[in-house]
Amino acid sequence: MSIFSKDNQNSKPQCNEEKNEKIEEKPLSKAISDNLSTIRQLFSNCSDVVYREFVIDSIKLSAALVFINELVDTQLINEVTIASIMDIKPTTSLDNSSGIIVDTIKTRFLHTANVSEISNIHVLEESLLNGSAVLLVDKEDKGLKIAIPGFRGRDISEPTIEKVIRGPKEGFTENISVNTAMLRKKIKSSNLKVENSVLGRQTKTIIHITYIDGIVDEKVLKELKYRLSKIDTDAILESGYIEQLIQDTPKTIFPQILHTERPDRVAGAILEGRIAILIDGTPFALIVPTTMVLFLQTSEDYSERYIIASFIRIVRFIFFLVSLLLPGLYVGIVSYHKEMVPTALLISIMESAKRVPFPVIIEALIMEATFEALREAGVRLPIPANQTVGIVGALVIGDAAVKAGIISSIMVIIVSITAVASFGIPSYDMGYAIRVLRFVIIFLGGLFGLYGILLGLLVIFIHLVSLRSFGVNYLSPIAPLNLNELKDSFIRFPKWAMNKRPGSANEKNRRRQRAGSKPEPPKNDDEELS
Repeated sequence: MSIFSKDNQNSKPQCNEEKNEKIEEKPLSKAISDNLSTIRQLFSNCSDVVYREFVIDSIKLSAALVFINELVDTQLINEVTIASIMDIKPTTSLDNSSGIIVDTIKTRFLHTANVSEISNIHVLEESLLNGSAVLLVDKEDKGLKIAIPGFRGRDISEPTIEKVIRGPKEGFTENISVNTAMLRKKIKSSNLKVENSVLGRQTKTIIHITYIDGIVDEKVLKELKYRLSKIDTDAILESGYIEQLIQDTPKTIFPQILHTERPDRVAGAILEGRIAILIDGTPFALIVPTTMVLFLQTSEDYSERYIIASFIRIVRFIFFLVSLLLPGLYVGIVSYHKEMVPTALLISIMESAKRVPFPVIIEALIMEATFEALREAGVRLPIPANQTVGIVGALVIGDAAVKAGIISSIMVIIVSITAVASFGIPSYDMGYAIRVLRFVIIFLGGLFGLYGILLGLLVIFIHLVSLRSFGVNYLSPIAPLNLNELKDSFIRFPKWAMNKRPGSANEKNRRRQRAGSKPEPPKNDDEELS
């Protein structure tokens, strides 16, 4: 049963939903015919629901096994489940007392499966929809839920987006049970808690709230549960549905909840005191609370030595700024501040732009819009075709535009560098935000020069300072400044120097390793390493 079911029942369903709710509230009847009639009414026009009716000869009672085709293992049903039921011998001490038959079947004849009792239609419906078979026996007012899932989803494979050179090569799948097991494999502790809930009136999507007891911030956990309890919608089909319904500030282009398909990154976040939300049917997990710095980091940063990881993070931050500002700076300088450009370079720019009939701001907008169209086409097309689109867009169209005098060669170089820099941003969500803001910066640079760009950056910074993620400052540890947490921000200190968890995730139980973990070299060449 969902921990949020009480709030979800406050909705106003349609007439057919009211009818179904009345059916779901019914307890199971002792007459198997009544139970089957209720199930057929509930699942009317559902050709994939299978009813296997038979008679247990030894006790002369009718029974039925109900399941949804393809959601259960039909071979196991035929070879094990039904066979174990029919294997009841006449000598078996069974009578027709209420509950005796079901209890005996549960304990003695279905010991190879995960079996539990059900007593009402609502639980029966949930069991069928979640991939279990239901056994009903005549003269019994309870049935058996037999968990024999048969639907096989995508196998565990390497993540398609968050690829790493050094690190685990396994990613989440669409099966929430598999994803939870992958987390359990990495964090072998009873303190790893997994709270189950169901969201979506029609989809009844299973979600798991995962955290480590004793490390998680209880206030954040309570707030997350409250926001999830307020969700009352027909469908939850992907993690983005939940993300949009629980974020602090809907009217912003900046992501406030991190999503990832890597179990190692989720495990690392949980160990820092954050909370992960796993959603059935999607390989992407949500992590809360989060800060802007996390969107510029990868799980590989912690696998490499700190000097290499720090260098990569600095390069990544430079890419971030280049992707946001380069086209706007070029437009602003060429339009209003030519004196800032060296004479030789300015002559080259003027020569390149001499044949172009458009102002530099129009050039930039044409090239940026063209590149965005090519990038979107490359994402939607099949893999062999998207490579062709990239080559055609980068080489043929760019070269043809320069030769035709529509675009200057300098502008092609600027946009190309910006495109390469944008691919260095690890988070697609943050990349989308920068792509939108890039057009704003171009407009400001074209209209007001560097003063407009400076004003735009000031407004963006003020907006970022005002953002929160479940009460955590979005620009932490920069604003407010926290020197201790800067150890794991735009650079990365050695592992032995990061003794504490981020305060933005949890103010309590922050120590994660003992002090004095710095490795010490031997005092002399003859000293043995212990």
